[in-house]
Amino acid sequence: MSPSAGEPRAIQDFYHDDIAICLGCGRHNPQTLGVRTYWDGQEGLCRFTPSDQHTAFPGVVYGGLLASLIDCHSIGTAIAAMYDAEGRAPGTEPEITCVTASLQVDFLRPTPMGVELELRASIEELAARKAIVLCSLRAGDEETVRGRVVAVRVAARHGTDLDTD
Repeated sequence: MSPSAGEPRAIQDFYHDDIAICLGCGRHNPQTLGVRTYWDGQEGLCRFTPSDQHTAFPGVVYGGLLASLIDCHSIGTAIAAMYDAEGRAPGTEPEITCVTASLQVDFLRPTPMGVELELRASIEELAARKAIVLCSLRAGDEETVRGRVVAVRVAARHGTDLDTD
């Protein structure tokens, strides 16, 4: 799924085809959640509307889905911030790819079904190979979930060169 001309591009639009298979955001995964992170230079924004299959029990979104949204959106935010820090446009070489080294999720209250969710993520700490990302998930005016993700830069398309220093 490609954006139309003039439409803002999500960081996930720049992921190389080899890695665009993520369950959360992969455009080449037929069962993707479709997470799309829009970076404005200060924070990442994502909107997501849960469907009936994302129900934990009547009227409430499944917590595992919420953790996945925070994870994938925070990684997208980290990648976008790393491109910015290097003064480069997303998708330029060498490709920047990150994986999750740590995911902390705090469920503040049940997240209701039938509401568009808004995720906002910001960078708490940024280094060449690591970012700490804070994420807030809101359902309407209510913050229902908070997350903290440690994203670690890895060799592009390998995903095995972990170094958290």
